[in-house]
Amino acid sequence: MPQALHWQKSSYSGGNVETSCLEIATTPTTLHLRESDTPGTILSPARTALNALLTSVKGQFRV
Repeated sequence: MPQALHWQKSSYSGGNVETSCLEIATTPTTLHLRESDTPGTILSPARTALNALLTSVKGQFRV
């Protein structure tokens, strides 16, 4: 049986139940992502794909 994931929500979410936020859970080899208003949909991107996404996003905000 797969282990239960421990989901964490950003402290910037404000704790409002109506607010949808990105939630993150980790296992030793994988980062799992979901949106709080659709918890049944879980994304588990490959490390290289996630790294490429974050590098691209960071590049968009350089001043």
